[in-house]
Formats: sequence, C-alpha cells, structure tokens
Amino acid sequence: MTNYLPNLKSLALVFALTLGAMLAVNAQTRSISGTVLDASFGDPVPGATVLVKGTTRGTATDVDGKFTLPLQVGDQVLVVSFVGYLTQEVEIGNQSTITISLEEDIQSLEEAVVIGYGSQDKKEITSAVVGVKPEDFNRGNVTNPAQLLQGKVAGLSITRPGGNPNNGFNVRLRGLSTFGANSSPLIVLDGVIGASLDNVDPNDIQSIDVLKDGSAAAIYGARGSSGVILITTTKQGKKDGTTNVTVNSFATLDQATNLIPILSADEFVARGGTDFGSDTDWRNELIDDAMSFTTNASISGSFGNSNYMAAVNYRDNNGIVNGVGNERLNTRLNLSQGALNNRLRFNVNLSFTNVARESINDAAFRYATIYNPTAPIYENTEDAIQRFGGYFQRDLFDFYNPVALANQQKFVGEVKSNLLSYRAEFDILTNLTVTAQYSQDRRNELEGNFWSMQDYQVGLGATGSAQRITRDRSQRIFESTLRYETDLTDKLNMTLLGGAGMQFTKNQGFNARVRQYLFDLGWDNLGAGAIRVGNNTEVSSYANEDQLNSLFGRANFNWDNTFFVSASVRAETYSGFGENNQTGVFPAFSVGSDFTQIFDMGVFSQFKPRVSYGVTGNLPPSPTLALGVYGNGNRIDLDGDPLTQNDIFVGIVQNSNPNKDLKWETKKEFNVGVDFGMLNNKITGSVDYYTRNISDLLFNVPVATGAPNPFDPGRFNTASSTWINLADLRAAGFEFAASVNEIGKGMLKWTPTLNFTIYDKTTIESLSAGDLGFEELRFATPGSPGQNNNPIIYNRVGENLGDIYGPRLLGYTEDGQYILSTTSPDEYEKLGNGLPKGEFGFTNSFRWNQWSLNFFLRGAWGHDLYNSYRGFYENADPASNTWNSVITDNTPTNPLVVSTPTFNSSYVEDAAFIRLDNAELGYNVKTNSPNLSSLRVYFAAQNLFTITNYTGVDPEVRTNDSENNDAFTSALSPGIERRNTYFQTRSFTLGVTVNFK
Repeated sequence: MTNYLPNLKSLALVFALTLGAMLAVNAQTRSISGTVLDASFGDPVPGATVLVKGTTRGTATDVDGKFTLPLQVGDQVLVVSFVGYLTQEVEIGNQSTITISLEEDIQSLEEAVVIGYGSQDKKEITSAVVGVKPEDFNRGNVTNPAQLLQGKVAGLSITRPGGNPNNGFNVRLRGLSTFGANSSPLIVLDGVIGASLDNVDPNDIQSIDVLKDGSAAAIYGARGSSGVILITTTKQGKKDGTTNVTVNSFATLDQATNLIPILSADEFVARGGTDFGSDTDWRNELIDDAMSFTTNASISGSFGNSNYMAAVNYRDNNGIVNGVGNERLNTRLNLSQGALNNRLRFNVNLSFTNVARESINDAAFRYATIYNPTAPIYENTEDAIQRFGGYFQRDLFDFYNPVALANQQKFVGEVKSNLLSYRAEFDILTNLTVTAQYSQDRRNELEGNFWSMQDYQVGLGATGSAQRITRDRSQRIFESTLRYETDLTDKLNMTLLGGAGMQFTKNQGFNARVRQYLFDLGWDNLGAGAIRVGNNTEVSSYANEDQLNSLFGRANFNWDNTFFVSASVRAETYSGFGENNQTGVFPAFSVGSDFTQIFDMGVFSQFKPRVSYGVTGNLPPSPTLALGVYGNGNRIDLDGDPLTQNDIFVGIVQNSNPNKDLKWETKKEFNVGVDFGMLNNKITGSVDYYTRNISDLLFNVPVATGAPNPFDPGRFNTASSTWINLADLRAAGFEFAASVNEIGKGMLKWTPTLNFTIYDKTTIESLSAGDLGFEELRFATPGSPGQNNNPIIYNRVGENLGDIYGPRLLGYTEDGQYILSTTSPDEYEKLGNGLPKGEFGFTNSFRWNQWSLNFFLRGAWGHDLYNSYRGFYENADPASNTWNSVITDNTPTNPLVVSTPTFNSSYVEDAAFIRLDNAELGYNVKTNSPNLSSLRVYFAAQNLFTITNYTGVDPEVRTNDSENNDAFTSALSPGIERRNTYFQTRSFTLGVTVNFK
C-alpha cells in the first residue's frame, strides 16, 4: 500500500508557500506616491530620503521631488528627511498620494556665515556678525537690495523718506561714523570690494551678511569704518545634471498716502485768500495711481564639475506723478568649473545693468500742497499762451503752477554699469589653498536736464535752458590670498589667512549748460543755446585717479568647539593722503567661548559670550584733499574791450592749501556680546553693547592767507582754507535680536523675530586740531521766504551731534502774534535732536498647509523733525494770502496765528512711529505636472499704515539734509523734513512664481 502522507505534506507545504507569496504580493500591490517640497518657496527637494518608520525600507525623491514607495501591512508612518531641513513624520492612513512640505532647519542654515575673505561656522564667530537669508528678506516690490534688510538687523538703519522710486536709501550701521561721503557701509559683492548695489538685482541674492563691529570689519581696513555688507548671489544648481528655471512676475499699484490737510477753496476765500474764481485740487491734478511691473527669470543647473546660473531681471517702476519713473534691466551670469579632481576651481561672475530714470522738480509737491486752490490750471489769454504755454501763472515770488512745473521741466538719467569678476582657487595641499581674484567695476552716467522757454521758475528768465552731464567711474581690483588650516592638537584647530591687494580707481566727468534757445530743443542740441556764460550756464570737466595697496592677515583658533580666538591686521597705503601719512595699520582681536560646552546651562543650548576690539579707517570722497590743488577762477579780460575775444582767459585759484600730514579717519570700537540658544535652539538670538571712538575726521577749515602753513613747513597759506584732521566723536549702543522657531501645534506654525537698538547718541568730543577748528558748527536754515538767516542745527563740542536749536514758543497774543523766548540766535534753546534713540523691527511668519503669511512692523523713537510745512504755511497771515494754509492736528485755531512765520519750538515735533512696513499672503499650488515643479501665487502690500503723532509728510528718520549737497556737512544737519519731500506711497503687489524643470 502506497503511503501518500509525505506527498500530502509536500503538497500542503507548496500550497502554503504559494498562498503566502500571493498574500505578500497582494500586500505589496498598495503603494504611496508623493512630492517633497520646500515649505518656504514650494521648490521640489530632490534627493530627500523617504523611509517607512521602524524599517530600512525606503526610497529617495527624484529631481522633481517625487517618489513612489511600496507599502506592507502595518506600515503607518513615513519619515522624510534631507540635509538642511527638519525631519518630518507623516501618517499614511488611507492616502495613496501625498504632498510633504519640509521646513528648513534654521540652526543648520545658520551654521555657515560669510565673513571677509571666506566663511566661518556660526558657532566660531566671535564678532558682531549677522547673516540674513532669502526667507527673512522683506517682501513686495523691492527694487533695491538695501530694502531687503530694512528693519531686519539690529543697528542697521535703512531709510528713504517719501516714495520717490528714483531716490536711493540712506544706509547707516550703528549710527554716524564720518562726516564725509563714505558714511554708508562698504558693499562686497561676491568678493568684489566697493561694488555698487546697482550691480545686483534683489532677486539674485542668495544671502546677505552684515559685519557690524570693528573687529569683523577690520579685515577691510581703510574702508571698514561704516561697517561692511557682504552680498552673495545665487551661484549654481543643487544636483548634478539638473536644470531649474524660475520665473517671478508681479504687478504693483502705488497710491499717494498721508497727504497734509489743507484748506478747501471756500475755506481759503473765507480766510481772506485771493480768489481767482476756480476750485482746483492741485494734488489730485498732479498725482495719480501708478502701475509698475517686474519680471525676473533665471536658469541654473550643473553638469560634470560645472555649475551655472543665468538671470534676467526687468523692472519698470513708475511714480505717482507723470514723468517720474525708473526702468531697469539687469543681467547676470555666474559660472564655476572644477578641474584636477576639483583641486582647481574657476569662478566667473558677470553682471550688466542699464537704468533709465525720469524725474520732475520735487518742488511740484510743495506747490501742489500750498498753491492757491481758487486758481485754474490753464489760462486762455494771449499773454499766458505766449509767456507760459497756456498755464495759469502770476508774477509773484515763490508762486509756481505745480502742473506747469512738472510738465515744463524734465530731468532724465541713464546709468550703465558692469561688474566682471574672475576668481581661481587651487588646493596646493588638502589644507593649503591659494586664490587669485581680478575684478573690474565700471559705471557710466549720462544726465539730461531741460527747462522750457515757457517755464516760469527758470526757463522764462533764461529763455530756455538745457544741460548735459556725464560721470564715468572705473575701478580695478586684484587680490590674492593664501589659506592654511591644520589641527595643532586633537582639540586645537588653527586657520591662517594672508593676502595682498591693489585697487585702482579713476573718475572723470563733463558738464555743459547753455541758455537762450529759439526753440525748445533740449540737451541733444546744446549748440542751439546762444548764451554760454553767466547765470544758468556752466562748462566744466574733471578727472582724478588713486591707488590703494593692501597687505592683510588673519588667524582663527578653535579649541574643542569651546574657546574661539580671532586676530587680524591690515596695512594699507593710499595715494590720496599726505606724503607723511599715506600708510595706516588696522588691527583687530576677538575672543569667545560657548559655556554650554563647559557647564550645564539648563535651558540654554548655546551661551557664547564674546569680546572684540577693532580699528578701522575711512577713505575720503576725493583723492586730492591733501594737495594744494588749483581750480578755475573768474574770466579775465586783459584789455577791458568786450569786442576783443582773443585776450579773455580764465584765471586760476587755489582751492585749498596742501597738508602733508593729512591722514586716515580712524574708528576704534569695543564690543561685548552674547550669542544664545534656548530649548534646543528653539529660541535663538544675540545681545551686543558697543562703544566707538572716531578720531581725525576730515574737514575743510578756514585759515589766514599769508600765515605760515603748519602742515607744509617753510611755506605759507596761499588759499583761505585747509583740509585737516579735525573732529573726534564718541558713540555707543545696545542691540538685541531674538527669534522663536515655529510656535504652535498641528499645521499652523508661527515664527516671530524681534530686534531693537538703543543708541547712546553721537557726542562731539572735539572740533579742533591745534589752533585750528571750531567750538560749534551751525547748519540748516529753514529757507526762503524770510527764514534764510538763522541755522537751526547746532553742533557743539561736548553735546550731541544734530541738536536742534531755536526760540521757545511761550504763547500767542490775543491777535495771533508769537510770544517767543528770545530773538537772538546766541540765546536759542535746545529743542530736540534729529537722530533716534532707538529703532526696532518685528517680523512674523505664519505657515498653514500650503498657505503662508508674513508681516513686518518697523519703527523708531527718540528723534525729532522740523516740520517745514507747518513752519512756513500754517499761519493765517493776510499778508501771505497767496498761499494755502496747512491745518494739521497741531495747528493752533484759538487764536488763529497771523504772525509772520518764524522758526520756533512749536514746529519741532516728536517723530516716533510704528509702521506696518510690508505684509505678504502666499499660496503654494499643488501640481502633478511633469514639467512644473511648483507654482506660488502671492499678494503683498507695503506701507499699510503708520502710527505717529508727527503731522508732516513722513516721520522717517532724516540722517542728513536733502537740500545740502556738501558731502562733509550734510550729515551734520539731520532732522529736517524739507518742503520738497516726495509724497509717501502705499503699494499693493500681485505676483506669481513658477519653477520649471
């Protein structure tokens, strides 16, 4: 009998195995697909790891951030991770497709900070250095890279009063560091020192790092006293063989806001104003809503050992007045190539920018506010048509039709700039690298100014006038460095840097203005202007060049990631100083320690005290100050016969006496600070206190002609002034910055960031050198009519810079006349100060699913402004009934003031403010398109509201006087809002960002 039991067992085993295999196959027939995106920008994250939690089963996302992963019974959670992002766990549930947004790991992103001539781990930084990434930049219609940082960095003040799209930004780091033209921080763009912000579009910037204290900036020596801003542009693709295309396009609507209240036509006539029979809203006639358009397109990628990025940025920004605009085209190409197993690396950065700007006379804003509201725009009389082109005008002082002023004057400018940078790096050894970089920065400006024959303000008396101006600047820099890094012991790391550099700068320009045209031809035909000497004419040209040679070195030490030391020195020789003082030496030293590596600091995950000291310098705006240079004097007719032309010559005059001892302005800065992190760096921030002593500031002082020249022994003064090292200043400040990373549970996350600065205002320690100098310097007269005699800014030794002085208003008489404390300028009282005591910025970022909301508050306090509109046009004086009256909240009404306008304390107002500077709401659209990586739509607004008691145009800090064009004195007269201030604007932006693959 056959025994079938073994066969049955074998059959059962085969059946069981088959059934198990079928179940296993069925279990794996289910899979999950998805896309991993960057939560901030919606870009795909290629190479991210997607694992089933508790297993080793997983996959990586492809170049489009997509993945597909088979699942088994019991798989419940996916773990998604990638370098630079926070690891995220996602429940699978019944989902078959999923989109995962990875949040950036803030701590990881901030580990590397760009410093002078390289980068350094944030944990090793022992100076006051702040890095700002794109996700922290300001949003909306940002046209200037400085706007990206406005309010983002403690101690960095970025201001632009009014809304003129052609005006630049005043950038000050830790207050005033010089009287001269170099009060803005040094810009270093992709390693090129002294580059212009015009060379880079905000859309191309990858990171901005700010070197705030003297020890950080000292590596740049004679150019570092005002601080240093390092800008790094986007350089390359993220993965070999990938190509990324990004298009960002948006439209912006600008509207005028915060217009000063004035009398209506009926109210004006009721006060006794001259009645011309019309009812004209002059501001409505002058201004209108403005539309601006911007498109940025870039392509980046890599192949082999090569990386590339090319970008085109077009911006067409229009002002709220016809005839005001700024059109800009910026193109950029960045290339990098590795060779010899990447031991040899080449980088080429090319940038070309064309800017076309069109402006009006800003005085049109003043006259649109105070011009007679009963006057018509046009007048159809023969006299008006012939003389004024049909515009209503009257032969009255300071009375110009604002619409005519905007239409009959024209000011245009073209700027062409290019920045070329070539860099090579070679690893001689694995820890020894030599670099060489050559850059060329060229800037060409062309301006045209035109005053029509029928322009009443200027052209009428000149029978038309036109002007052409050119300015050309060329700068060439060659630098080479040698970097060596080694571990001296198991715990002690040392990095040494040495280098040398040469900088050559040449400036030249030409200016010609003529008048008396037969027809309105403009600046393209100056030969048609019959009169070329006298009022409203000019012919001039100039050229100068200088050279700066440098040697520098730095040593960094890291002991067990616990103690950090840095020391640097730079020696520079500049051709523009006196022959006895052409070389300066700028040392720096800093030390810090992370106490959490030594002690148990409880909630602190980082607590790094640091102390630093550095010496920096400042270059003058001209390389000829130390020389006894000569200029053009008056025309001399040798025989006195005007009919004889061949004996007329231009004489020469000496502009200033030579000074062989003229030297660097020097700033010595001491900084103590703490970098901290709490709750595993959930909260991060820094605290700094600094003091700075600035000495030997350059100034032009009067001297006695014929007296011995102490700066050129054996010779005498042949000019009435000499450039000397004059002033000493002292300043200090306290800075705080903190950020909390992602507060909240579930999908809603909030990241707030706060920074503020408290200034110990700049004190004038000295305004003299030997027997030369001053006890005080007075600047800034209110202006015409009637207030041209008495300056209102007094800079006195021992007092704060920028103090506002004047008579105090004690009250009014019954008939509306001032009762003032004094009429003598020598008895004026201190009424305020134009510089702030503090500034703050408060950023809020919210994330919810695909939505993002960001808004930013900014403010300043402790500064005063002279409100010039009230100072001239508040009073109801029948003698000045030609002009309209402003009626702000501070305007007296009982009694009505009829006194002749005179500067006094009532016009100096507290200008503290809080402003919702910008806000943005964005949405990342989900997409499964094989050619579309991400699609983001956003709506942004700027200058939404301002909370302030100031009743002028704009409470923004004025760091200098807009009507003082002297680079050496403008900074000595802060705190004045002039009547020609461009009106504020509020902006609304709608845009879309698309990433293709």
